Amino acid sequence: MSSNQFSCQNNPPAAEAEPSVRTARLTPSKSSGIVLLITMVVLLVLATLGYTLASRVSAQRHRDNYVVDYTNACYARDSAIKYALAALEGLNSIEFVSRPNEPDFSDLFHLSEPEYRQLLEQWAAELAKNQPELLDNSGEQPESPDLEGVDENGNITGLLSDQEAGDSNGKLAADSNAVDKLKIPGPYGPPWPFVTEPVEFEIGSTTVKIEIEDENAKYPAGWAIIDNEKVQREAQAGLETFCEWMGFDSDRIESVKGQLKQIGSIKPFKVEFKPVVQRTPVTTQVPNPARRGARTQRVVYRTTSVSQAELLTKQTKDFSKLFHSSLLDTQMLAAPTIISEDRKESALKYMGLWGTTQVNINSAPRNVLEAAFTFGGDADKIAEEIIKKRREKPFASIDELKKELFRFSDSIEKSRPYIATTSSVFAIRVTAVSGAAKASAIVIVLKKDGGGIERVAIVCG
Repeated sequence: MSSNQFSCQNNPPAAEAEPSVRTARLTPSKSSGIVLLITMVVLLVLATLGYTLASRVSAQRHRDNYVVDYTNACYARDSAIKYALAALEGLNSIEFVSRPNEPDFSDLFHLSEPEYRQLLEQWAAELAKNQPELLDNSGEQPESPDLEGVDENGNITGLLSDQEAGDSNGKLAADSNAVDKLKIPGPYGPPWPFVTEPVEFEIGSTTVKIEIEDENAKYPAGWAIIDNEKVQREAQAGLETFCEWMGFDSDRIESVKGQLKQIGSIKPFKVEFKPVVQRTPVTTQVPNPARRGARTQRVVYRTTSVSQAELLTKQTKDFSKLFHSSLLDTQMLAAPTIISEDRKESALKYMGLWGTTQVNINSAPRNVLEAAFTFGGDADKIAEEIIKKRREKPFASIDELKKELFRFSDSIEKSRPYIATTSSVFAIRVTAVSGAAKASAIVIVLKKDGGGIERVAIVCG
C-alpha cells in the first residue's frame, strides 16, 4: 500500500471532521436556549391567565356592586316620587312672589354670558347704591329658600369686595365671586321654571334631588298642529316666533315643523273640548222566549257622558307619548344655545312636550308670551306690558288683564283659549345617585279643579 493511500485512509480531510466537532460543542447551548424559551412562554401564559382571572373577578365584583347601587337608587327614586306627589297634593295653592326691585327672568334665555354677568353686576351695584344698609362684606353665602345672597334676617350678603371703593356717584365695586352667588328669582321665588327650591337629601347611602317645574310656563308644542283651521296660520307664526327667539335658522325651523306635522297626522291637537256622549256596546244575557228556561245574548248600548276635563286629560296622556317618541328629534331641541357653569339654555327647556294647551301669563318668559299672543295680535307689545306689571302683582284673571291693558282687549280676547293666570300641569323631576349608579324619573301631574292631583305620565331613566 502506498503512502498516499494510507494517508487517505487514516487522515481524513480537515473539512470533513470539523462539522462534527462544531455540532458537539453547540448542542448544550441550544438545549439551554430552548428550555429558557419554554420557561418564558409558560410564565407568560401563567401571567396572562392570572391577569385575566383577576380582571374577571374585579369585573364581577364591580357588576355586583353596581347592581346593589342601582337597586338602592331605584328604591330611593320611587320613595322620593311618593314624597313629592304627597307634598304637591297637599299644596292647595302655589303663590307668586313680588319682584319689583329684582331683575326679571323673562329675557334670560337669550342673554349671552357677558350680558348675563353685566346684569348681575348692575343689580349688585344698584343694591349698594340704594340700600347700603343691606350689604355685608363677609363674602359668605347664606342659605335662603328663595334667593341666594339673602340671610335669615333679609340682609343681602357677599355682594361687594370693598364698600370703601365707591366713587362720587355712590357706585361700589362688586366682588366677582360674591356676584356669582346672586340668583335672579323666577315667578315663584326660585329660578325659572322651578315652583319650589330644588330639594336635596339622602336616603341611606343614596343622594336624592327633587325639582318641580311649571309646565304651563312653557310653549305648548301641540299649538303647531292645532286642528282649528281658522288659527293654523297664527299657530305656525307663533312657532316661528318661538324658534327665532331660540336662535333657530330656517332649516331647523322647517325640520321642527315637519316633525310636528307628522305627529299631527296621527292625532289632531285640540285646545277646547265640548262634553260628548258616548255609546258603548255591552253584551247581556236575556231570556229566550222560544225556549223555556233558555237564555240568549243581546247587545245593548249604554250612554255615558265624557266631560271636558276627562277629554283634556286623555289628550295630555296621548301627546305625552307622541312628543317623546322617535317622531320628534328632542336631541336637536336640546342642543345648547348658551351654556355656562350656572346656566344651560336650549329650546327644549322652554318647550312643553306634555300636551299642555294653555300658557300661564304670570310665569311664562317673553319668548313664550309672544308665541301665545300671536293668536290675537300685538304680541310683542302685550308681552312687554305683562312683564312690567306682573313683577309687582300677578294677574288674577284674564278679565283683569283686559282691564289693565284696555287698548289691547280685542287681541287678548282672541287669545283667551290659549292663556291662563294659574298653572295646572307640573313636572316632578327626581334624580337618585348611589355610588356609580343613577336612577331618574319625570312625573307629570295635573292639578284638578276640585282639589288633588292626577298622575298623567311617568318616564323613568
